Amino acid sequence: MAQAVDYLIVGGGIVGLTVARELRKRYPAASIALLEKEAALGKHASGRNSGVLHSGIYYDSSTLKAKVCAEGARRMKAFAAEHDINCQHSGKVIVATSAQDLPVLERLLKNAQANGIRAERLDEQGIHQIEPHAGVYQQGIYCPDTAVIDSKAVLLKLRELLTATGVEIFLHAAVDSIDVAARKIITPAGEFSYGYLFNCAGASADKVAKHYGLGLDYTLVPFKGIYFKLRPERAHLVRANIYPVPDINQPFLGVHLTRVASGDVYAGPTAIPALGRENYGILQGARLAESLRVGFEISRMYLANHQNFRRLVHTELGKYRKKNFFAAVRKLMPELTYDDLVASDKAGIRPQLINIREKKLEMDYVIEKSADSLHVLNAISPAFTSSLAFAEWIVDQSSIA
Repeated sequence: MAQAVDYLIVGGGIVGLTVARELRKRYPAASIALLEKEAALGKHASGRNSGVLHSGIYYDSSTLKAKVCAEGARRMKAFAAEHDINCQHSGKVIVATSAQDLPVLERLLKNAQANGIRAERLDEQGIHQIEPHAGVYQQGIYCPDTAVIDSKAVLLKLRELLTATGVEIFLHAAVDSIDVAARKIITPAGEFSYGYLFNCAGASADKVAKHYGLGLDYTLVPFKGIYFKLRPERAHLVRANIYPVPDINQPFLGVHLTRVASGDVYAGPTAIPALGRENYGILQGARLAESLRVGFEISRMYLANHQNFRRLVHTELGKYRKKNFFAAVRKLMPELTYDDLVASDKAGIRPQLINIREKKLEMDYVIEKSADSLHVLNAISPAFTSSLAFAEWIVDQSSIA
């Protein structure tokens, strides 16, 4: 089957779906197709996240993340209310666990003020009124606008709405080859020619971009997020979300406790360097060539040690052992016991963009574009939260806007 469309989107995660939605809003008569390599939506990052809608407190006001996170969260909550999707406006506390966390709390509060985000500094007593069992050193921050949402329900509703407006979504449509000059992509689902392409391929976005001579300074390195659950009889100890103060030099937020939309309480995720872009199990999804490439890039980062990368690797690799994972969780809730954490099959991969010239992790969203294509190269957290506002910004940046 050969098909010609005005706009072709590669990737059926949250960014691809919301870009399709934004395009349909602007161009009601345009032909739009979206390609998803899997048999269903939500098989990767968009369907494996914790479902937390972030407030935007972590991001400096100069960043794109800060510009779209809070507005994206507001729009996603409204979307959930409009379509009867489970979204709980539960709030979050960020707790200091040692004296070295206190200066970072100050920086987060400055971010909140600069970004127009509601955030309140609380002492131990104030934190315990919200999360009675949280561990806290002197003080923390309450973010009332954090929420949790059923992320898979969002994906399915977007698919339903897009299909109803004539957007064609093709599953089993992995990119086999690209003829850039002819504006043509060949997939198992058929051959597609396009006027303009949006590359929203998540963990494969860098590979697609390189066909266009873009993203040459970057590569994606996967980091694995594994989770444990609190056993049901101890889940009541967590009312909503308990987060540690993050290392602001890293794009990871640290192991936290979250009551998800289903009511279960998860602890996690880790940020362990993974053996492949879909390496969800110990060896599942690992491919030799990919593993060697990841190992090479991690080694270069380790030697350069920008952003204190060595400490990240040492700390995170240790969390493969439950004892070390539990130690991180227990800082947030000292009364938990080792047996309160039970195994979970929940795991995700964060496709983290690395600047290979500067040997550093990219902290913000990154896009590159050509005359007839735009490539979203670092759609990491809080991409789900930001998506409805981020998609508007993406389309604004394209040469069709």
